[in-house]
Amino acid sequence: MSEPHGGERETASHEEILRKQHAARGRSAIDRATALCRFVGIADDDARAVPTSPTAKAASAVRLSARALAHASELPPDPAADARCARNAAAAAAVAAKVAQSHAGPGDLADAAYRAAVSASLAGGYAAGQPAMGRDEALNRKADADEAAAVAAAEAAGWM
Repeated sequence: MSEPHGGERETASHEEILRKQHAARGRSAIDRATALCRFVGIADDDARAVPTSPTAKAASAVRLSARALAHASELPPDPAADARCARNAAAAAAVAAKVAQSHAGPGDLADAAYRAAVSASLAGGYAAGQPAMGRDEALNRKADADEAAAVAAAEAAGWM
């Protein structure tokens, strides 16, 4: 006799919870990256198919990550893919943070904001990578906490 489908529903529910967690972190990173681009004066139309300047790299990374995050929401939940989208958004925000740091000039707050952005990107990478594949609760919590810290540091630096 086969088992009731309750286990499948439970798994689907857990995957939806993970999707919401990864999507929230990804949206936060995209919002942060967008704010950093505004701070520096980077416009959407600065994105290039083959970016070569730091400005074009930041604009392109933000645009691609935002599109991927939006597209992921149209697909069935996949914790690994959802975590990768959040990781990519955090990486885009780190690229934008480097440009913002250069724009702001030397200073403890700018340096701390850049370091926090890199930490958020790394934590997102660990959460998305093997063997976690977006499912490890401790790594997801760490990525969430590092994203929140990156937002706070960017705000303290006056970038947001």
